[in-house]
Amino acid sequence: MQPDLQELVGRVALGDEKAFAAVYDAVVSPVLGVARAVLRDHAQSEEVAQEVLVEVWRTAPRYRSDRGTAINWILTLAHRRAIDRVRSVEAAAARDNQAALLARTPEFDEVTEQVEARLEREQVRRCLRTLTEIQRQAVTLAYYRGLTYRQVAEALALPLGTVKTRLRDGLIRLRDCLGVTA
Repeated sequence: MQPDLQELVGRVALGDEKAFAAVYDAVVSPVLGVARAVLRDHAQSEEVAQEVLVEVWRTAPRYRSDRGTAINWILTLAHRRAIDRVRSVEAAAARDNQAALLARTPEFDEVTEQVEARLEREQVRRCLRTLTEIQRQAVTLAYYRGLTYRQVAEALALPLGTVKTRLRDGLIRLRDCLGVTA
């Protein structure tokens, strides 16, 4: 007469390898069936079944017959492990998807950058209006048209020293107006 599964699990809890072999033979098919029903993937189902049977070997001392039959305990372990695998696969897919989305996201926000640039241009224009006419003309020719000091002096028909002074004074006023710290 074969010992029942409860008795075999009790012997496995004591480290009986022959009892574990008998438990294995008795439950491997139902465990694989539960795993396959949840996972629907043969290879993963086999992995989960193997993990469950190793868990039975390791946790047999925790089995309590007053809480249910040994087969129900083992199949519950199988179902939980299969569900954990599904969640793990879904979490990995979500992480991969998130990583792919981040890889496609530009490193800067184009709209924000354009708005900031427009606001800066408006502020510069507003500050340019606070300069004297000669300062504004000198700054515009030197910094917006790229002329040298000498070319600015010729264009405005002013001495070179005067142009340099107007530029320096204009730039100081612009700096102060824009709130730039030196």
